[in-house]
Amino acid sequence: MTRSSGNPTDRAADPPAGRAGSARPRRVSAGETVLGRKRRARRMARVLEQTHPDAHCELRHDGPLQLAVATILSAQCTDKRVNEVTPELFARYPTAADYARADRAELEQLIKPTGFFRNKTDSLIRLGQALVERHDGRVPGRLAELTALPGIGRKTANVILGNAFGVPGITVDTHFQRLVRRWAWTAETDPVKIEFAVADLIEKRDWTMLSHRVIFHGRRVCHARTPACGACTLAPLCPAYGTGPTEAAAAARLLKGPRAAELAAAAGVDPGLVPAAAAADAR
Repeated sequence: MTRSSGNPTDRAADPPAGRAGSARPRRVSAGETVLGRKRRARRMARVLEQTHPDAHCELRHDGPLQLAVATILSAQCTDKRVNEVTPELFARYPTAADYARADRAELEQLIKPTGFFRNKTDSLIRLGQALVERHDGRVPGRLAELTALPGIGRKTANVILGNAFGVPGITVDTHFQRLVRRWAWTAETDPVKIEFAVADLIEKRDWTMLSHRVIFHGRRVCHARTPACGACTLAPLCPAYGTGPTEAAAAARLLKGPRAAELAAAAGVDPGLVPAAAAADAR
């Protein structure tokens, strides 16, 4: 017989995945051990994998240069809006050299819908120039070289590495930051410290996909102001359960995205409670 440690987060067995309405959520003890937190985080990561099998980088791109440009444009802008702008942009500027010698007024006009277009134009032109001068027009595949480029911070570098080069990386965007803090994976507020804290909890091979799954969950289920607690597959492991409505019907109305009905079903909630408009409401 397996002996229990007494701390529910230290137990080896996973809880039943996704039954928000049928299992009383565990409350994370104030005395949760480091090992207990790691085990709980990994269980949550496995549930996220089951919950969001469609998770992926939502910025449409073909290669590292396009991804670098799209990620720069995504600052303070939805991926949906960026994807509306980039087809024409990528056709007009296919190489780093094209950005390096771009006409500022023309480039500003193309990316204006993404907001902060003057600053973004400056970043794209300087990025093109730096790539031509330092890397023969190619986007490098190393973190230190990427973060030395104009307009590319650590978050953008990890997006590029994970999705264009297959190098595991943790992307700490606003969704990721608030969710891992809400889940008590870390109390850190600095994005770099959050990245390192989560890296200590999750196996390196899973970093890139974990980032996508957490972001998907933040956009579709665990919203900033009112999370859909009663329709969340992570409820049995979440210390913040109850932040949003726990009643099935109220929670189901908060689900978003094309798989909203499936998300409800995965959490043990009647998919019929999900509004038809939910499918079109995810960013």
